[in-house]
Amino acid sequence: GASRRGSLREENLTVEQVLSKYSDGPDSGVFTDGSASPNPGPGGWAAILWASGMELELGGGAPDTTNNRMEMLAAIHALEAMKRPVRAIIHTDSTYLRDGITKWIYAWKERGWKTAAKKSVKNVDLWQRLEAAMAPHEVEWLWVKGHAGHPENERADALARKAVPGSDARA
Repeated sequence: GASRRGSLREENLTVEQVLSKYSDGPDSGVFTDGSASPNPGPGGWAAILWASGMELELGGGAPDTTNNRMEMLAAIHALEAMKRPVRAIIHTDSTYLRDGITKWIYAWKERGWKTAAKKSVKNVDLWQRLEAAMAPHEVEWLWVKGHAGHPENERADALARKAVPGSDARA
């Protein structure tokens, strides 16, 4: 529950102090989500990092993007925020993100970033950035069903919608 996790504000810690506490303990995890509405259109992303009883929220947006790019940026920013090698468990409701980074990327790279149909892979810039962000870490990808009442996924979704430029959504 929330009582086990301190927040940045309550503990009066810097972002760096929270990130330095990241570990693979029982209360560790990363929950990500992205949103674009309409798709393509304005979008937002969010990541919630838990570690050693601490919690950190990250988020951002873009005026003209896609849902898939926002899903990817959430994971990228979470991994880039980790300043030392960690075992990271990333929870996502995006099968595109999970399957792209765990299955499809190997064949794409072998084919020079082309699909099996010989078309250019979409979002190559972000796949390459995600791969680089993962390099120092041991990353496990877990899929969670979106909009199914999973508390952290619902919260990440609300934060991502709130991060959409011009959004009046409230998390």
